[in-house]
Amino acid sequence: MIEKLDRSTGKMIGYIISGKLHDEDYKKFVPEIETIIEKEGPVRILLEMRDFRGWDLHAAWDDLRFDIKHYSDLERIAIVGENKWEKWMTKLSKPFIKGKVRYFDSIEIEEAWKWLES
Repeated sequence: MIEKLDRSTGKMIGYIISGKLHDEDYKKFVPEIETIIEKEGPVRILLEMRDFRGWDLHAAWDDLRFDIKHYSDLERIAIVGENKWEKWMTKLSKPFIKGKVRYFDSIEIEEAWKWLES
């Protein structure tokens, strides 16, 4: 499930990512981000992972397509997680995103927001 955070404003958007992601999640998420990119230009995104269990095959493909299509539109991505594999996932995503990508432990969420703002 993908849930937008109230703290989102302008080109700085935050989401809670939980459970296992499916194609239906991306059908809601992608148009919202694309609308913001059209209005604001490159975006800065915070992804707060809570009990995240990965993607089904279709959602993994959706994620890769989104990253490739918006290679230059993702200025900064802060991934806030609970697990070592999420930190590893952050490193894997770097070749698909022109902007900066950084991992933060869940207790560093305020630092992650500040990094997005800088």
